[in-house]
Amino acid sequence: MNKATNILGVNVSVLTYSLTIKTISSWVKNRQPHYVCVAAVHLIMECQADLQLLKGVNQAGLVTPDGMPLAWLLKLYGQRPVERVYGPDLMKLVCQKAVQKRWPIFLLGGAKGQSQQLKQVLQNTFPSLKIVGQLDTPIRPIPDEKNRHIIKQINTSQAKIVFVGLGCPFQEQWMMKAAPKLKQAVAIGVGAAFDFMTGKVRQAPSWLQSIGLEWLFRFAQEPKRLAKRYFLFNTLFSLLIIKQLIGDLLKKQ
Repeated sequence: MNKATNILGVNVSVLTYSLTIKTISSWVKNRQPHYVCVAAVHLIMECQADLQLLKGVNQAGLVTPDGMPLAWLLKLYGQRPVERVYGPDLMKLVCQKAVQKRWPIFLLGGAKGQSQQLKQVLQNTFPSLKIVGQLDTPIRPIPDEKNRHIIKQINTSQAKIVFVGLGCPFQEQWMMKAAPKLKQAVAIGVGAAFDFMTGKVRQAPSWLQSIGLEWLFRFAQEPKRLAKRYFLFNTLFSLLIIKQLIGDLLKKQ
């Protein structure tokens, strides 16, 4: 059982990349169909308004600290060792492990034609990677009838890993509903990884990510779409975290 810290009701796992890959490998070996949520401030705030989503996220096998603020908070709470476990980088590491272990991969998400494009990118990067299926999902949330078809296709493909790129909170909602119906696949919500890896959206430089300003780089590219997420959610998150930290300090006195 992985350690976790409660951040505004969400149990964020205390992780490094190494521990994350080790845990996923154990699930695949034992045919345990868990799911992984990569948590940034956006997901934490979506959970504040949706108790069903909060319940589903907390039922995940792992909730990785995808955003730097969450990694910093875990360290502030004295957790060690901790790394930011970032969706796009986690996806690449899982692909490396999939090549070594010969795990079949399934891609779910993206605009029309994007999953096929991502398949080509991944096979160029990892020539021995076995991708057994891919499906675009331009309509979100996915209608029930189509979802039944998707789950059947994943199970028939015998995929060990499903990369889910539906965006927050749709990918988390899909995983919490689909996981009990998946026979063996581990589902990993990888957020914007589909967009980054296919070149649809530019990724922030690593130095900007390391100081917690990736959001500013992304906002500059998509200001209309991301204004609410970054300015409203980030402000509310900061206020709620201050309240939580003060409450935790008072409990210790």
